[in-house]
Amino acid sequence: YMAYGKKTSNFMGTAVKRPGAFAAKAKRAGKSTSAYATQVVSKLKGKTTTASERRLLKQAVLAKTFKKYRPK
Repeated sequence: YMAYGKKTSNFMGTAVKRPGAFAAKAKRAGKSTSAYATQVVSKLKGKTTTASERRLLKQAVLAKTFKKYRPK
């Protein structure tokens, strides 16, 4: 994200619009966040029709992206 020519390093903080929402969905489904994200992406990638499905897919992709930045 570029703001007025300066690169911001806090993209994670600005990317999350509904903190905890995806984790709660994963918990209701009885899965870990990362397992639920993988399931959602494989099920919905290229097949979203409703706004809620698009939001869920975006949340899943973001969760998979954040997993890459998690400390090992």
